[in-house]
Amino acid sequence: MPVAIPRPRTEQELLQRARTLAGATLADIAASLQRVPPSDLRHAKGWVGELIETALGATAGSKPEPDFAELGVEVKTLPVDGRGMPKESTHVCAISMREAAGARWETSLARAKLARVLWVPVEASSTIALPMRRVGQAILWSPSAREEALIRRDWEEHMELIALGRSDEISGEMGVALQVRPKAASGSARTPGNDVGGARTATLPLGFYLRTGFTATILGYAYAPGD
Repeated sequence: MPVAIPRPRTEQELLQRARTLAGATLADIAASLQRVPPSDLRHAKGWVGELIETALGATAGSKPEPDFAELGVEVKTLPVDGRGMPKESTHVCAISMREAAGARWETSLARAKLARVLWVPVEASSTIALPMRRVGQAILWSPSAREEALIRRDWEEHMELIALGRSDEISGEMGVALQVRPKAASGSARTPGNDVGGARTATLPLGFYLRTGFTATILGYAYAPGD
């Protein structure tokens, strides 16, 4: 039977728990939870993130709130290459297309998810078998005033287009820190939205993602010599 980990009571307890995972392989962590790791991620997308969250005591799952809502902390596993650089953009949250017109940054899910993040780097080199990939040193991060300003500007630029029914004009090249990408299993998926005239329509589900360059900067600051 899978092992249930109690939720941490404080931010410091969560951070300490995450740091005890540093150096462990995914096989080690899975064994401690009485789980069997898949051989690869082709049919187990999201398994690594779910494993780490379970090991830390998270239970929020896909709810529209941070993983540890009572602490205000979101957990993000970050696949890194052999140099410790992020290999892919990081999913932040899905976008509610119908609510874009009245959305404000201050009360947005994106801001809530990024206000306090526990980054957990995980090896993701294709030359390392999935069970043998190791977990790195966790980082507890909040955006600086400059970082939040960058994210907010990108968020507002994208949300304005969505609110105007012009989501088809959004491209992956937009945004310095935050970009918008399709968030669906196939290109035929649709979610309720509005067209240019404000009428209800079905549109492609979208999500916010942090660019790899932005998360690489976070890691760079955290692991800088002397810090």
